[in-house]
Amino acid sequence: MPTPIEVKSLPGNLIGKFEGRDHGSSISFFVGEFPPGTGPSLHRHPYEETFVIEAGNASFTLGDEALELAAGQIVVVPAGTPHTFVSGEGFRIISISPYDHMEQEDLER
Repeated sequence: MPTPIEVKSLPGNLIGKFEGRDHGSSISFFVGEFPPGTGPSLHRHPYEETFVIEAGNASFTLGDEALELAAGQIVVVPAGTPHTFVSGEGFRIISISPYDHMEQEDLER
């Protein structure tokens, strides 16, 4: 029988990072809360990444496109597309990857 996993118990510097291979799953995700004005550095993945915006808003850069996203929206970033975001107030997201582990190439230092 599957064992429930508490999001707060997942490793990661925000809320939690779930790598499927550690739990018998073929997907990975992270749950993140970002204070205003923060976000990840520009990066890309060898797979698509699906963002589910749970609360707040953020300014996303996806390749050459700029998007304003808010709670209740979903955006899919194609594989290999450089992306980043800067949070607005109270920004909370789930980022889903279709691999059993996460791979990321940082494009800024």
